[in-house]
Amino acid sequence: MAPAESGRFFCTAGRGLEPFLAREVRARLGATEVDCVSGKVFFRAAAGLGELRRLRSGERPFLLLKKHGPLPVSGSRGKMLQEIKSLVIEEPKYWLDIISVWRKLHGDQGRTGDVSQENALGLKRKSEEETNTASKRQKMEQVRAIVSEECQVEVGETCVAPERLSSQECWIESKTSSEFPSKGSGENPAVNEKLGFSFRVSCRCSGAIAKTLTSQEIGRAIGTALVRQCGWRADLRDPDLEIFVHLNDIHSVVGIPLFRLPLANREYIKTAGLRSTVAWAMASLAEISAGALVLDPMCGLGTILLEAAKEWPEACYWGADISDSQLDGADGNIRSAGLMDKIELLKASVKALPLPSESFDSVISDIPFGKKFKTTNDAQLLPDILQEMERVLRVGGTLVLLLSQELRRCVEGLTRCAGGDPAAAPGVDGNSSSSTQGRGESLLSRRFGSLVPEGVYAVSLGKTDAFIHKYRKVSAAGSGELSGPGPGPKGT
Repeated sequence: MAPAESGRFFCTAGRGLEPFLAREVRARLGATEVDCVSGKVFFRAAAGLGELRRLRSGERPFLLLKKHGPLPVSGSRGKMLQEIKSLVIEEPKYWLDIISVWRKLHGDQGRTGDVSQENALGLKRKSEEETNTASKRQKMEQVRAIVSEECQVEVGETCVAPERLSSQECWIESKTSSEFPSKGSGENPAVNEKLGFSFRVSCRCSGAIAKTLTSQEIGRAIGTALVRQCGWRADLRDPDLEIFVHLNDIHSVVGIPLFRLPLANREYIKTAGLRSTVAWAMASLAEISAGALVLDPMCGLGTILLEAAKEWPEACYWGADISDSQLDGADGNIRSAGLMDKIELLKASVKALPLPSESFDSVISDIPFGKKFKTTNDAQLLPDILQEMERVLRVGGTLVLLLSQELRRCVEGLTRCAGGDPAAAPGVDGNSSSSTQGRGESLLSRRFGSLVPEGVYAVSLGKTDAFIHKYRKVSAAGSGELSGPGPGPKGT
């Protein structure tokens, strides 16, 4: 197979995961020209769809068509719409080249020439069609389909949106007009063949420009212009091509999504728990190596273990939970993923793990929080949890926790750097992240002196904000350490 040509891409990411994705595209794809903005990472890479699909911290990868600064906002709506159309609409050859690249990415080499030739002939006949009454009538039907006043929000997209959406931020597309035949309907095949490519426009608009124009208006204007310019037909249910446009106060972006489903929708996860991209990011901080022993003492449905075992299969994983229903769900996920030989489960309380001291290289856990869990109401539970995690972790090992804002404040009061001084540790993007916020040493902090903070990373869980904390165990636990009863993990 010939090597992939270098192309320009961008991938959406959950808020706070952009630095993880930037690091991943460099390491996994050898990407260059990497640029992070809120909710997106832009990069250049010689990557095919298979390689792009393996990104673990991103949501939706796109072929990048345009990236400009914010469009000027004026009082003239017509002028602004014209500016937007000028951003997207180019000479027909530009779109034919883009389609060719998109087809090559999808491995449809055999059809690329046919589609390009078909579209080229259609574009060449553009002026002739404009003088033909029947063609004009058909084009008006297409335009009416696009400019339909009825609109719908793409719920499937907004649930994985990288940024929290305001009431004016949404993904919009016009509903399919009942008078316009859908692809494959068999109606008027001669016209469909002449029109060739089908498409739809997804538009997201926020910031200053959203105060003047809605996403619906922008999407309709772009769609109408493409129908007139390229002779394509609108098909909002099953188009050949989706054109994504995002306009805000930071940039103006046009791209083509490469997959219909977000990458975060892992096919190997039967029952979803923690969002897989966040779970992967946590595992990536744990420095898992071949032969390592990794523990999630509050594993729930096992998402963290699944993401870690898929990415670092040469390690051994253990999960513990007190809930039978959670363990049943985790077992189902492990079997669905085919990882029965990689992950062991046991029923145990995180406050008294039946495991030997200093037996694990990494401990990773999403400490439950929110209305469903009453963790924050028990002030003593968090110290007990940390004490057990510290006990089973080897010196030099890593501890990675996902905490709510309230739990984060509790942890900062319980832990300290060596010597009790506040510390600032670099995050994955190289920026300093305060781990102790200058808090003084608390009475409880003496119990966890072996855990040194190495970074705090704010991430979004949709409607909830959370924080990934990373610690390293630099010395043996204090005299208060407990001896774990029962057998240890395999290989210990």
